[in-house]
Amino acid sequence: MVTSEGSREATGPLAGRGAVVTGSGQGIGRAIAHELAGLGAGVVVADVGSALDGTGADQSLAERVSEEIRTAGGRAVACTEDISDYQAAGRTVAAGVEHFGSVDILVNNAGITTNAPIWEMDPDYFARAVGVHVLGTFNCTRHVVGAMRERGFGRIVNMVSRAGLQGVPGTAGYAAGKGGIFGFSNSVSRDLAPHGITVNCVNPAATHTRMVTDAVEKLRGQGPDAERRADGLLAALQTPEQVAVLVAALCCDAAAGITGEVFFVRRSEVAVFDPISTADQSVESESWTPETLSQALKTLPLHDLDEPY
Repeated sequence: MVTSEGSREATGPLAGRGAVVTGSGQGIGRAIAHELAGLGAGVVVADVGSALDGTGADQSLAERVSEEIRTAGGRAVACTEDISDYQAAGRTVAAGVEHFGSVDILVNNAGITTNAPIWEMDPDYFARAVGVHVLGTFNCTRHVVGAMRERGFGRIVNMVSRAGLQGVPGTAGYAAGKGGIFGFSNSVSRDLAPHGITVNCVNPAATHTRMVTDAVEKLRGQGPDAERRADGLLAALQTPEQVAVLVAALCCDAAAGITGEVFFVRRSEVAVFDPISTADQSVESESWTPETLSQALKTLPLHDLDEPY
């Protein structure tokens, strides 16, 4: 389903650009949609309106954000297709082409989550989480890159998470989805760099979203350590708008040549995130056996589970 765009003539650094922002009915996605529209882009506010675990649908979320943007003088359409389905993702991209002439910017932000240890993880939920994150990212990307290559321009920003890059207990489905996006982005950025298309990831620190507030609520009443974690999360929260500024920066013309990176954002601080690197210390032998090597591995600077990668 798609609703109308508004008619104001676009001005700003992204004037003339069309954008699709998935999962933009609230939270970080909503802030990104507003930021891109404020810079002149026409934005497809794409959100099926599901609950945190991916169930249900509320079309009013995307429509409300689209109306907010139009009321502020921007251009936006609401789209409530399920991007985990390839054809539906195609219709989402087609809405951007129909209303704004092209899709030059794609922000893959849609995601779902739930907390459960692996022995309690529901197989259907796991498949749903991977579907939204990995298939949704692939589907939308696959539908936009053909025209981007023809134009020699494109900006793709994929949202990742500490859960998929470093590991968070009880988030196997979410972590698999976000980790899959990380690997996907690494490869696709190299496919598309020769064609003027950048692909970057943004890894936000704790942000005031329904995912984080839900996690805080679940920590309450779970003991002193859990209470301290909850208090720490709340004290460290940044706003979705602080994340949106970084995403918008990566979509500007000035970001040409910046590709294949993971950027960390924590309030006013932005840095390149290096999730996996080879340590300087190593072990070496011309005659390893499984037994001797297993002992030697313990001498390496292994990662504590409380301080992973």
